[in-house]
Parts: sequence; C-alpha cells; structure tokens
Amino acid sequence: MSLLNRLIQNLVQNQLGAIFVLIVAAFLEAWGDSFFQSAFYRSAGASRVIAICSGALVLALYGSTVNLPRWDFGKLLGVYVVLFFLAAQLLAKIRFGQSPTMPIYAGGSLIVIGGFVVAFWKA
Repeated sequence: MSLLNRLIQNLVQNQLGAIFVLIVAAFLEAWGDSFFQSAFYRSAGASRVIAICSGALVLALYGSTVNLPRWDFGKLLGVYVVLFFLAAQLLAKIRFGQSPTMPIYAGGSLIVIGGFVVAFWKA
C-alpha cells in the first residue's frame, strides 16, 4: 500500500477526516470542470490546450482522491453532493463572476436537505 493510500485510509477512519477528503474531492471535481468550461468557452489556441490538459489532470486527481479510500461511498454520497454543489457555486463566483440566482438558492437548499437525509437518516 502506498504512502498516499495509507494516509487517506487513516484520514477516513474518523468522520472529520472523511469529510475533509470529501471536501478535497469536491473542490478537485469542480475545479477540473471549471478548466473545461474555460477551455471550451473562454480560451483558444495554446491556452485552450493547457486548460483541457489541466482539467484532465485535476479530474484524474479527483477520481483518485474519491476512489482510494475503502468506504461506503453510497452512504457518504449525500454529503459529497452537497459539498460538490457548494464548491461549484464558490468556483462559479470566483473564476467566472457568476452569482447564484434564486432558482440556484432554491434548488441548492433542496440539495442540502437531501444530503442530510441521505447521510443521517437511520433506517
């Protein structure tokens, strides 16, 4: 087992560590997607190629981060979706100057409520 794999396994053993790994994964996924957004709609030539390559690299890091731990990802999916939504909104504001609209706030509140239901409802 690699050092990185052991580190992540140790992190996800407790709740805060698992949430930290999910936060990192959510930001990596949203950041990788934002590179593709920039490549397709905001750049040309060499900068487009660099943005696409950067997006692919960051999304590969995301995939590794979220799949290295041996965890019940289905149970944590609710929390992850909430974190991804929040990361995407933050990056939309920072990278593209896009502020959330009322439908985004309304839908986002449903995402957050749904995430809590999936993560914390004891069946």
